[in-house]
Amino acid sequence: MTCAEIIAYLKKNANPDNVAGMARFGISSVGTLGVNIPLLRQLARSHRRNHGLALELWQTGIHEARILASLVDDPAMVTEEQLEVWVVVIDSWDVCDQCCANLFARTSFVWDKSIEWSNRSEEFVKRAGFVLMARLAVQEKKVSAESFQPFYDLIRHEADDERNFVKKAVNWALREIGKRKDLPGATALAQELAGMESRSARWIGTDALREFAAVHVKKHVSKKHLKHGETAKSRRF
Repeated sequence: MTCAEIIAYLKKNANPDNVAGMARFGISSVGTLGVNIPLLRQLARSHRRNHGLALELWQTGIHEARILASLVDDPAMVTEEQLEVWVVVIDSWDVCDQCCANLFARTSFVWDKSIEWSNRSEEFVKRAGFVLMARLAVQEKKVSAESFQPFYDLIRHEADDERNFVKKAVNWALREIGKRKDLPGATALAQELAGMESRSARWIGTDALREFAAVHVKKHVSKKHLKHGETAKSRRF
């Protein structure tokens, strides 16, 4: 399908009710059709690694077309200039998160952009920086915990940003880093944030501590079951 054919298909499947529902969750209704993600993922399967098509889709300015662009682009062909052009026009948390997960985190610029963007002032650029940190914590299984230490200062510095989509991304980054082997360091940072005057920092720290505690309990229970020879299959009955 050409870009024009894809846009026609998206418009045919537009759902105004979905647009209204998305708006209630803080997603911009500007250029939004209300097409669901499963349909976009299905459509993307036939257009994988199509860099030219991705650029065309992004240029349309349509919400769902931009998410689709992140799904079909070839990370190996993405330039730093493209990342900068795309990130500055993002106006919704879902486009931000989808682009980070589907494309930005798969490029060779991911480590640099996670740091650079987290220092920027624009709401969704800053969010993208911290979302990339969270993605790195999940996808880079073989990277040492020490590699994530520079993120701690950035999390601490930006934790007082009261903007909802920023503080949730900062919290996300801290939680994902903390669920790696560096749990003590992340816990100490979360405790520090929880004791700050900033309402945002307190929420970020308290919420992270709550999740770290839940992860600790889950690991403890799993070890206990394994010690007694109980398998996951046997626990289901």
